[in-house]
Amino acid sequence: MQFLYHPDAGATIVDVEGDVYRYLFKVRRHKRDETIALRNLEDDSIYFYKIERVSKKEATLLLERKESRRVMPRRYLHIGWCTVDPKTVEKSLPLLNELGVAKISFVYCARSQKNFRIDMERMRRILINSSQQCGRSELMELEILGSTEEYLLRYPKSAVLDFGGVPLSCEAGVESILIGCEGGFDEKERKLFAKRPIYGVDTPIVLRSESAVTVAAAMSL
Repeated sequence: MQFLYHPDAGATIVDVEGDVYRYLFKVRRHKRDETIALRNLEDDSIYFYKIERVSKKEATLLLERKESRRVMPRRYLHIGWCTVDPKTVEKSLPLLNELGVAKISFVYCARSQKNFRIDMERMRRILINSSQQCGRSELMELEILGSTEEYLLRYPKSAVLDFGGVPLSCEAGVESILIGCEGGFDEKERKLFAKRPIYGVDTPIVLRSESAVTVAAAMSL
């Protein structure tokens, strides 16, 4: 663990209880007077706290110092991911977080199953746990959009990953890219892509949606 997330990190005194308390003192076995690192995942600072007091169910931490320490990839990448099974997203999200994806827009495209529902709070918890492990200092942004048309209107400069496009490479410098769900895009959607950069993956093997998303993320490093 690189740090522990706490929304009050930065305050002079922080009280911990519940799951945070159990993790610190039952799992990690921290003791009084030890120092632990906290982040609030809203600024670039990491805060170091001394464990001042420990009782049976709660503890008090006292701020000792802070350091400005931004831990983010050098390149920005926004992915429009046409909605797939949330279980697939949950498995892929920690990896995409480690690879430094800045933002994901979950898009209900023509071939997305409309019964798929993204639990944003659950996704946020997954991102917090991942960031604590990999050290990332800012949470990935997440949003849900109702259609491909809505996505394209909101992100007019976004590229598209589709069959037959120019092979995607690190040199492409893509900052925003839309990736289809299982089955890809339909013909009505492809007509909307007429004036946009179209990229593909240089392999004869058909990739799953989550594999294509991972390739795009890796190309942004």
